[in-house]
Amino acid sequence: MAKKSKGAKKDKKPAKQKLSNERIVLRTGEALVEADEAWSAAEPEVIIGELDGPVGFALANLMGNQVKGHTKVFAILNSDVQVRPATVMVSKVTVSSEKYTNILMGTVQAAVAHGVLDAVRAGDIPEHKANDLGIIISVWLDPSVVDVEIDHKVLFNTQREATTKAIHKAMHYEPSIGWLLKNQDQVPHYFHQLALDGKL
Repeated sequence: MAKKSKGAKKDKKPAKQKLSNERIVLRTGEALVEADEAWSAAEPEVIIGELDGPVGFALANLMGNQVKGHTKVFAILNSDVQVRPATVMVSKVTVSSEKYTNILMGTVQAAVAHGVLDAVRAGDIPEHKANDLGIIISVWLDPSVVDVEIDHKVLFNTQREATTKAIHKAMHYEPSIGWLLKNQDQVPHYFHQLALDGKL
């Protein structure tokens, strides 16, 4: 279910924003990164905000309201090593297979954790706010991973890159409203276009 991103390009050299001490109430972002194989697609959606605000309350509710098939877990480098900012992963796919669970809670969970730390290292998340912020990330892992032979290095890299990219976009308000208004008619929705072309 990969969505090839045609036409959706970044703003040209967005102005660097000061992220140092301002309160981050709630930011949103999404990204798409994929290799050649359809199963490699990573399309996370993130919400970022202070733990003492709406994002923190939502994060706590997610962890306390577990649902079969959509278990919420913290992003960790490995058991006993949770990353900061505290990051809760939520699967977009209803999990019903042990193999899928192992990939989601293995390669993908590790990739998300590294992606979060990459965003801190890059300065998109101020390091001094790492204990004050929470991240909720909806994760896309193609269900076909249980039926094909996958390359876990490729999957790790796409999920890691997409996590970092989504966080960057959230923290820098990308794409900007100016870019969206200018390019609105030049960015076709991938699946809508398939429908118009009679391919769905």
